[in-house]
Amino acid sequence: QVQLVESGGGLVQAGGSLRLSCAASGGTFRNYPMGWFRQAPGEEREFVAAISWSGGRTYYADSIKGRFTISRDNAKKTGYLLMNSLKPEDTAVYYCAVNSVPFRRDIVTTTTGYDYWGQGTQVTVSS
Repeated sequence: QVQLVESGGGLVQAGGSLRLSCAASGGTFRNYPMGWFRQAPGEEREFVAAISWSGGRTYYADSIKGRFTISRDNAKKTGYLLMNSLKPEDTAVYYCAVNSVPFRRDIVTTTTGYDYWGQGTQVTVSS
């Protein structure tokens, strides 16, 4: 069982930056791929970015490619999402998630592909 806690959200002006963190406990975080998703009011939860268990491979949604960077520090059992050049349309609750298949080779981009979720952190981008 893996517990995840996101932090780092907040209110920022358009063009600004935020770094989200996802602290894991209760499991072998370093063995599992993780991802970030977001959900705006009235919208479905959507994929943002994913990273392999080793950190060697990453994958991004087209809408944020070139602006966001996903990373992880397995020694600290923490994942990160660095968000630059933020836009008002990036406003959402951001969730981190972990897939429980150890050393999984493929990148998972669907919500159903993740087994553990954090409670979310609000990101609001003002224009």
